[in-house]
Amino acid sequence: MNHHSLVCRLGAADTATVKPSRSDSKLTEISFVDGDHRLGYGLGQALHQLHELGLRPSERTVDLALLAAALTAADTRISRSSESQNAWTREIDLCLPVVEPKLWESLAPLIVTTLNFLTGDRWGVRFRARPKGLAPLAPAPTKLRTATADSVCLFSGGLDSFIGAIDLLAVGKSPMLVSHYWDGITSAHQTYCADVIAKRFPKQHFHHLRARVGFPNDLVDGSAGENTLRGRSFLFFALAAMAADALGGDMIVEVPENGLISLNVPLDPTRLGALSTRTTHPFYMARFDDILSGLGLPIRLENRYRFETKGTMAKGCADAAFLRKEARHTMSCSSPAKARWANDEDARQPKHCGHCVPCLIRRAAMLEGFGADDTSYQIPDLRAKVLDSAKAEGAHVRGFLFALSRLAKKPARTKLDIHRPGPLTDHPNDLAAYEKVYIEGLQEVGRLLNGVRARPL
Repeated sequence: MNHHSLVCRLGAADTATVKPSRSDSKLTEISFVDGDHRLGYGLGQALHQLHELGLRPSERTVDLALLAAALTAADTRISRSSESQNAWTREIDLCLPVVEPKLWESLAPLIVTTLNFLTGDRWGVRFRARPKGLAPLAPAPTKLRTATADSVCLFSGGLDSFIGAIDLLAVGKSPMLVSHYWDGITSAHQTYCADVIAKRFPKQHFHHLRARVGFPNDLVDGSAGENTLRGRSFLFFALAAMAADALGGDMIVEVPENGLISLNVPLDPTRLGALSTRTTHPFYMARFDDILSGLGLPIRLENRYRFETKGTMAKGCADAAFLRKEARHTMSCSSPAKARWANDEDARQPKHCGHCVPCLIRRAAMLEGFGADDTSYQIPDLRAKVLDSAKAEGAHVRGFLFALSRLAKKPARTKLDIHRPGPLTDHPNDLAAYEKVYIEGLQEVGRLLNGVRARPL
């Protein structure tokens, strides 16, 4: 295992000595400010878009976005396989310059708890004062304010966020949609979905904040990249908080995510809790809310779909006909770019794989909501052959079949299973609702997999 320290620098004047917490730590320095006093790696892009709308976030939320970007750099550029003892758990310190170091240091234990839970790693966070004389990183508005958003809504380009945006606009709300991306596939789906929504609701003007946040492959010496991306929602939430802060007042950040994915209970004993994403888990979202509260920000995360399956989200969409027409253009797959390894040239086009956990939940939801699914999948027919559980094509199918079998044999276990990804102690009155959505979500996928065969390991 190699211990890593990522030190964020704010331009050439930021020369303060930063001593790692361990003498054997591998040090990586990242300069986030260029010669034009603009934040790099996508953060400046987000601030510029807010500036063009006559908006300016506080430096506290800029520092939160900087923390999220540093986390993203570490999470995507420090390999789990080569930099940890168990091919998963990494040890990483983030060292950041902030406007109010004492405030941030007081929140360090909470931030560490939040990040450890989210990614399954061991994090350390350390804060120091920004360099003297450094001007605010969020530029003062030079234009009249043109943004009138009444909320902020995460917009990933996936089916859930598409439904979330439709539901808000259909009832007359004016959300600011917030997206981040790194690859062209995600960007294309976000752009298409935002464009068709704008055409569908021409009288409901909304703004779409998009930031391309990512880091070069050779950022960390001696380490390959990492594609598990467990920390991505911290960046998503931080960008949304920065937008909400710029809009001002008490703001809700809408996090549209179905309950089954939000809980993400491990399907079988081989799928350990750390290997299941916790990007919108209730415990994690509650801790992020605690961070916002600790920063004195009147902003709160809200997942109004936490007790709904993806299928019930589709059925209950406020504009079902529009959703049915455009749903195939949303992207739910965990890694659509893996299609490039297919033998057939047409199959190499980026598309849903059709067999990962998000794809299986999506396929079940499309059948549940519409009775048919015209999405293009790498495996168009799950019943065409016996799927190999030793390969990606059958691993998650087998996992769902295992979970369904366990549910049938021991239904009472669900009261315990829903706590396996993380504690639900913040929501004691919601336990029955979480258990219900977990059962209904599994059953929804079970209807999709009726007759599908996966060869045992």
